[in-house]
Amino acid sequence: MTGARSVAGSRAGGADRLLEVGRDLVAFGVQQALSCAFAVAVLAGLALTSVVDVGLPRYDAMLVWCVLVQVVFVATRLETRDELVVICLFHLLGLGLEVFKVAVGSWSYPEPGVLRIGEVPLYSGFMYAAVGSYVCQAWRRLDLRVDRLRMLPTLALALAFYVNFFTNHRFVDLRWALLGVAVVLLGRKGVTFRVRGRDRRMPLLVAFALIGFFIWVAENAATLMGAWTYASQADGWSIVHPSKIGSWMVLVVFSFTLVLWLKQRRAG
Repeated sequence: MTGARSVAGSRAGGADRLLEVGRDLVAFGVQQALSCAFAVAVLAGLALTSVVDVGLPRYDAMLVWCVLVQVVFVATRLETRDELVVICLFHLLGLGLEVFKVAVGSWSYPEPGVLRIGEVPLYSGFMYAAVGSYVCQAWRRLDLRVDRLRMLPTLALALAFYVNFFTNHRFVDLRWALLGVAVVLLGRKGVTFRVRGRDRRMPLLVAFALIGFFIWVAENAATLMGAWTYASQADGWSIVHPSKIGSWMVLVVFSFTLVLWLKQRRAG
């Protein structure tokens, strides 16, 4: 009888632990979804303008929509003013990258519009701002704490990632080599986050890879709705090559490092 009770108790304990893990996963998923609010708003705008004529060129309408969403987020305190500064920085860095990438033919914006720089609609910067918004909100909502990093080499790596986006067209693409450096620098580092009042940990590189994957999923939805077009999609939409996950992971490393550096500077 004692043995039977012990087995039953063990099973009950295992079920309770599984239930707790399930609750943590749901709570974590809710906070992740809330952190993606700006990105979801951008996708919603793309979906709406793909089926409704709003009386403006679509890309111009998207700029108006993104600005309005940003104003609402700050006014309702979904984003703080400090986060707005970071997001605007992401917008500018992203827009500069877009101007270059479109000029060299990496992708294009097939629809007309007035509010653009060259062939790049101004709303495109908000897609990078959405990544910055996610990083800032997840940091706050999940109370992120990062293991101590060697900040100077990590900043140098982040800068090298950004520069490689420009130089890989004329020189060797160092993306995978730089990711190797990231493994050396960050492979043993983790991030602590709080879910339902308890601290959890995740390896930094796993977090970066997961975020890169989900950005790739969102990218497929965005290109399906005509947000932009890759050369491989010129004759019709097709799934974005999975190798782009690596590019998005690079962007996430850059974004995360930039936000971490700005937070450390602000903290003094």
